[in-house]
Amino acid sequence: MSFHHIPVLLAECLEGLAIQPDGTYLDGTAGGAGHSREIAMRLDTGRLISLDQDPDAVAVAKERLAGLPATVVQMNFRYADQALAQLGVEGLDGALLDLGVSSHQLDEISRGFSYQGEAPLDMRMSQSGPTAADLVNHETREELARILKEYGEEPYAWQIAGKIVLQREKEPILTTSQLMQTIASAVPPAVRRKDKNPARRSFQALRIAVNGELDALSQGLDVIFNALRPGGRFCIITFHSLEDRLVKQRFRLWATACTCPPEFPVCVCGGKAKAKLITKKPIEADAQEQAQNRRARSAKLRVIEKL
Repeated sequence: MSFHHIPVLLAECLEGLAIQPDGTYLDGTAGGAGHSREIAMRLDTGRLISLDQDPDAVAVAKERLAGLPATVVQMNFRYADQALAQLGVEGLDGALLDLGVSSHQLDEISRGFSYQGEAPLDMRMSQSGPTAADLVNHETREELARILKEYGEEPYAWQIAGKIVLQREKEPILTTSQLMQTIASAVPPAVRRKDKNPARRSFQALRIAVNGELDALSQGLDVIFNALRPGGRFCIITFHSLEDRLVKQRFRLWATACTCPPEFPVCVCGGKAKAKLITKKPIEADAQEQAQNRRARSAKLRVIEKL
């Protein structure tokens, strides 16, 4: 299987994880196994558990991690605790999440993630469950507008949702090109001339909705953090503001000792910080990596250590 993948911020992730040869690690988003392979190669008596919900990624990861101390499981990282329990893993010394859509999912036009081609309107990372076509052909205008605005920060969400509803009354919207044309027809001509890809934000929003990405991230953050041993590191790469905001807020909560309202004169919660921030500001790819890998241009890495 052709599965092109260049791991983003690889050296920074490896440094952030502070890998011990006898440690137990989790890669919750195997993708093309770029990060997973480099982690596993640094283990001696240790172990890597590599998860992905995409069966294509699982097949490739198994092939590329063959012979290394790694176990690959097809599962969304939000259920990492179940995978660890099934494998008899009692704690982690480090975990990594490389969020968002993978290079393979975008490059494989037939998966329906990209607006640059003709394909069934799918967008399912797990290749199971309702598709993007199901969503755009059955949700109300109000719900479609909410999705586009909340997950894509699309300023013309209401207009695009209205065009989708009108178009699907004529014929179902079943392909990426149909959706792209519908979106383009809803935005002003000046916007179309200025933005070469007026469907970009809408495609992102629909993908997030179809895969429940933000709910999965919120659940997965807690599940994986709880599985870390004291001293365990958690590295997360985000690619858009919605993901990064959620990660930043959760990291800040774990690293904050007192959770009392600011108007309280003294602390009454008796809280203790659960973690310390290893990176107070997100790490971004340098100019060379950004030039070599377009995906790195929007990447942000945050690292925290459990106390």
